[in-house]
Amino acid sequence: MHDPSAGPETGRPHRILNGGLKVFPLGGGCWPIGGPGVNRGVPMGWSTTNDAASRTALEVAYELGVNLFDTADVYGHGHSERLLGGLLRQVPRSSVVVSSKVGYFSGTAAHGYLPSHMRRQLETSLENLGTDHLDIYHFHHPDFGPGDRYLDAAIAQMRGFQAEGLVRSVGLRGPHRLASERTQLPPDEREDKHTRFLRIFAAVRPDFLAVRYNALTPAPDPGQVDVFAFAKAEGVSVLINKPLGQGLLTGKYHPGEISRFGQGDHRLRKRWFTPSARQVVHAELAPLREHFGPGTADLSRAALGACLRFGEHTAVLAGFTSPEQVRQNVAAVDNPLTAEELALVMTTGLSLQRRLNALGEVFVDEKVNVR
Repeated sequence: MHDPSAGPETGRPHRILNGGLKVFPLGGGCWPIGGPGVNRGVPMGWSTTNDAASRTALEVAYELGVNLFDTADVYGHGHSERLLGGLLRQVPRSSVVVSSKVGYFSGTAAHGYLPSHMRRQLETSLENLGTDHLDIYHFHHPDFGPGDRYLDAAIAQMRGFQAEGLVRSVGLRGPHRLASERTQLPPDEREDKHTRFLRIFAAVRPDFLAVRYNALTPAPDPGQVDVFAFAKAEGVSVLINKPLGQGLLTGKYHPGEISRFGQGDHRLRKRWFTPSARQVVHAELAPLREHFGPGTADLSRAALGACLRFGEHTAVLAGFTSPEQVRQNVAAVDNPLTAEELALVMTTGLSLQRRLNALGEVFVDEKVNVR
């Protein structure tokens, strides 16, 4: 039985984020522990979870020095928050940085950013977590209704939360296109995601940006500003999510094995989990297996190291469902990549992107430019 009340390991490395938040470089991404779920008519959770393992994993993470945990109201429709709340009830609240999000779940409200709905969701999140405040509260997506109908009111509500002491810092998602736009709107009817991001950023003036980045993320085209340089210039801290490509970059999805994803698992609709895509990933990771080793811990170190390199004002959020995954993720912090190893990871990632793009049906992560 773990005793997280004994406190995390001392003397661990840390970074200072906006608001003076002192965090371990690697945070815990709590989407997977939310379990299966459906939102807006599509699967959006994880079916391969176990609550007992998740609780132990949270405790192990804290004991190893992890003090930043990121969740959302829509992750298991509160289940992720409640599991994290179990840890928060065992440790000093001041020793943990808690981040959550609002917007994707609208329930019976007209829109996820209707101010009264945001109020109800925040109150429920605080109750689920067993805390009286969030250190970071994110706008989870960039859709504020037709003509940004709800944008000004949503910002005013968020600032009101800050004035009440319920929320310390405000987060915003980086340039991002909703999956519904890709499936429901032809390309010529979609607003440019970078134009939208810059407009919303200027209105919100967030303290944090949530950015998806990993070896499947293409580099910006020449002359474009990447989101990390943009954030640095604007004085914004960055939380990097999906650093392991949702497990693909750890080699855990062997092409010869059948993945059994249950109801409510988002991987059922992700094209990069198809057999053809997994075959490409397995083949292209060969140089990394040869250099770092064949195990998932070896490849996790490679993938996480490519994200941990961004240094101060950034933190990496790695998802987990077991204590073993937490331990191997934390180990990457203690064993950073050399310049030669980083070059190998980036070269391998570029080759992997090209091979996946050649398949045609496989989705590759969006570029991390802002304009």
